[in-house]
Amino acid sequence: MDFDDGSRDFSAEDVETIVKSNIAVVLNDAMYNGQKTNDWSNSIIDSTLKGLQSLNRPFKYIVTVVIMQKNGAGMVSSASTYWDATKDGLCKVKWENGTIHCLVTVFGLSLQVDGAVTDE
Repeated sequence: MDFDDGSRDFSAEDVETIVKSNIAVVLNDAMYNGQKTNDWSNSIIDSTLKGLQSLNRPFKYIVTVVIMQKNGAGMVSSASTYWDATKDGLCKVKWENGTIHCLVTVFGLSLQVDGAVTDE
């Protein structure tokens, strides 16, 4: 598989642009409805993965979505990783409107392994 020049680095900026666009399409005018949260989450995940795939970069991606009613309750999110910080990365995007909190996290895991033997 051929990748674009400079594509070996995880670009949080590119990922953030894709995620924000997808959240806006799905949730922009939405009012919180607990019966729709699974559909909204799946739509954001599916469209984000398609957008990430279109970047044609050597990464495996993990996308998580939290959608929560905005009612004054607190929300804390944290992640711990054990990876190559020079190649792998994550991007966390927070979004809200009058009734919804949304948090999307994208983990990008590089497929490039140093010293890997390739068949020639």
